[in-house]
Amino acid sequence: MIENSPESVGPDRRTFLAAAATAAGTAAAIGASGALAPNSAAAQRFPLPFQAGQLRVLVTGDAGTGEKPQYAVADAARRLHAAHPFDIAVGLGDNIYEAGPNGPDDRQFRSKFEKPNAGLDFPWLMTLGNHDNTAIFPGDGGWLLRGDDEVKYHSRSRRWHMPSRYYSVELGVADFFVLDLNPLAAYIPPFLSPEWEPGGRYMTRQARWLDEALAASTAPWKFVCTHHPYANNGPHGPAGDYDGLPAPLSGGAAKTFFERHVAGRAQFLMSGHDHSQQVLENVAGLRGTRQIVSGAAGKTVNKASSKRFRARYENLRDRGFMTLDITPSTVGLTAYEVSASRPGARKAFETTYRR
Repeated sequence: MIENSPESVGPDRRTFLAAAATAAGTAAAIGASGALAPNSAAAQRFPLPFQAGQLRVLVTGDAGTGEKPQYAVADAARRLHAAHPFDIAVGLGDNIYEAGPNGPDDRQFRSKFEKPNAGLDFPWLMTLGNHDNTAIFPGDGGWLLRGDDEVKYHSRSRRWHMPSRYYSVELGVADFFVLDLNPLAAYIPPFLSPEWEPGGRYMTRQARWLDEALAASTAPWKFVCTHHPYANNGPHGPAGDYDGLPAPLSGGAAKTFFERHVAGRAQFLMSGHDHSQQVLENVAGLRGTRQIVSGAAGKTVNKASSKRFRARYENLRDRGFMTLDITPSTVGLTAYEVSASRPGARKAFETTYRR
């Protein structure tokens, strides 16, 4: 069963973004309200595995470049799918680089999603990222209405599952709660748009919906999916200190949202944004919720870890993806590393979580 929401690179990035904050009104006014209501399902959509007793999940993030590395990651996933089929995929945002789509019929949906993922024929639970909501600077997150084009694409694709900007999917052994925290983490905040501000109607309704949905869930496992992470050892940094920028660009409102509405209420928080793979645990503030970062399906940062949070596994060099094998009592997580010049994937890390 699906439970929808009731709402529907410059030379000096930090300097540019800090300056953009003072001139945010222009772009913020563009995103003045109007989240879409959920669309009806497309004909012949790949079916969700309702009330499944076990699930096999492909987890990717920050994939949508349409370039060779994305194809290499998708090809490696296809090889695994042929041997041990996936039931669903989770896409953790930045689905259409660099600046999001121009309407629901934009050719970029084909070149940066459908073609690379040909043969991965199952539902993809998609999350909105900052690049999907670009206004002026790629990834600024300042035109929130642009993300509605990705919601509309839900009715045009067999794979792409995004019935609303935030939504949940109940799959028996696990429930997935896909959030839209872009209004709380945009590099161009919605200063002049009360609908989108941290205390505005959009985030207030989303918080209420999430509280109620998590409380009502009886699934053995709960996964919250966001683009922006709470904890992160990569160069984007954690919530409250995104990119080392001053407030409100630092994501302090996102940090508060995580702590109030996610921490301790789900076993896993899965995020992209940082182009790396990380399995973090015992994160102060998350009260036992485990932070997983999988944002290396199209790009990589190739930088050193900040070591700010304890990591069971992290890779900031290679592209890759993760898989989840979920039963009522266990979640098996595996991280794969992928080379753009060598076919297939290398199993880099695996662990099993038990109830």
